[in-house]
Amino acid sequence: MFSTEYFVNYEHTLIKCLDNIGADRIFKRRKLIIIKPNLVNASPFPITTHPDIVRELIRYIRMHSKARLVIAEGCGDCHLETPEIFARLGYEALAREYDVDLVDLNHEPVTRLKNPECQVFPEVFLPRVALKGFLISVPVLKAHSLANVTLAMKNMMGLAPPKYYQQGGMWKKAFFHERMHRSIFELNLYRKPDLSIIDASVGMAEYHLGGKTCDPPVNRIVAGLDPVRVDACGAGLLRLSWKDIPHIAMADGILGKAEDESEHVVND
Repeated sequence: MFSTEYFVNYEHTLIKCLDNIGADRIFKRRKLIIIKPNLVNASPFPITTHPDIVRELIRYIRMHSKARLVIAEGCGDCHLETPEIFARLGYEALAREYDVDLVDLNHEPVTRLKNPECQVFPEVFLPRVALKGFLISVPVLKAHSLANVTLAMKNMMGLAPPKYYQQGGMWKKAFFHERMHRSIFELNLYRKPDLSIIDASVGMAEYHLGGKTCDPPVNRIVAGLDPVRVDACGAGLLRLSWKDIPHIAMADGILGKAEDESEHVVND
């Protein structure tokens, strides 16, 4: 299921997208729901996920589910810890307001997983909590200097603990940089999002940490159960072809479908 809607405000547009994909029924049967924003550093929206979209997502889930809710992130900034970023960007206050747990994925207990068919990650260490619940990836729409785009699948890099994946780099996930596209693909083989929501209300046109915003603003929200389809749509909103973005092309047909002619896309 997949939906894209013109952005009016978070409350109106997010609810419409979630209703279109039947999220109310999906949330109803969950016991643990993990919301994973993109909080790579302490820069405000549109570089990081706006707390208001997460607020509306929490409100929607609470209307339809009794699940335990967690906001989880593992920042990439080498000079800050995730709790500092939660506080600076308003997530600490949001968590208090709605009685939601905040989890620093950089320091959670991990599980060791293996897949001998993987080239970059024949074994991987991932936070146990991220493997237990229903995982929602909530990135913002951004171009990226190494990955072309940073969307729902790349947002899973926040799961990677620096103990294993910093390796002396300037970023806490520096291990990914050498083979970025293959690393994103293989990470999602181990743990892909169960639901993906891209905040494309603005969009970063040049670079994931700065530069020009999209002009005019993209004015969209995208939501879907297939992260490959969602990311392919996000690439298109940045005027890029998903076929030219290796990690999306690798994932097509394996982790999901980049294109689905049978789906009904609502975009009024």
